[in-house]
Amino acid sequence: MFCLLATFVALPAHARTVYRCVRDGTVSLSTAPEPGSKCVAKHIEDDVAKVPNLWGNLGVVQGTLYERQQDGKTVYGTRKLPGAVPVLAFTVQTPPGSPAHVGLGKLGPPQLRTFNAEFRAAAKKTGVEDAMLRAFAHAESGFDAKATSKKGALGVMQLMPEVAREYAVTDPYSPSQSIDGGARHLRQLLRRYKGDLDLVAAAYNAGIGTVTQYKGVPPYRETIEYVAKVSALYERYRDAMTKAPKKRR
Repeated sequence: MFCLLATFVALPAHARTVYRCVRDGTVSLSTAPEPGSKCVAKHIEDDVAKVPNLWGNLGVVQGTLYERQQDGKTVYGTRKLPGAVPVLAFTVQTPPGSPAHVGLGKLGPPQLRTFNAEFRAAAKKTGVEDAMLRAFAHAESGFDAKATSKKGALGVMQLMPEVAREYAVTDPYSPSQSIDGGARHLRQLLRRYKGDLDLVAAAYNAGIGTVTQYKGVPPYRETIEYVAKVSALYERYRDAMTKAPKKRR
């Protein structure tokens, strides 16, 4: 952020300290400690081309740079404090956060025949809509039962090891076990978030703790894109399954 401050405002040459301030779980940066925030001084080398990332892993950060008077000095910061005047809006790409896993599948046509019996059984058992289960499977693994992510997620529903253990999934590469475990996990998330699909998808991707931390969809690019992907796939599967011809009994 010092790079941002140094680039967009004319800071004096000796200004080589930026304060990373936290208040109510939100991060801001300032050229002086913020009143009411817990701030840590970050000392920056003169070569601003090598400025470290002071935001942390917050994905895309969008905000406003403000100017204020504090203790008789002009101070620049990214939190709107009393008397602060906006200088400019900014967007900063920080290193990606740590979602539990990034979906391996790509958006494509609905697949209604793959593991059809397993999805129908899991939907009937848990009450989670068949189309929703397929949307998550599509986004996660592209229906690849042997899929393994770099984060360690496994199987059709890309269950993390701790989630697999929670739902007694002994073989996460088994399509029936993976889909059943994923359906039960989604049922719990739907209950927790009262059916809000965006929050359900965010928690499935980045974890419940992360959604709680950010009080909503976290600002990770991967998670934001994942939520959009699941939503689009869900609509496609609902539409496709509505139009699909019914099997004769």
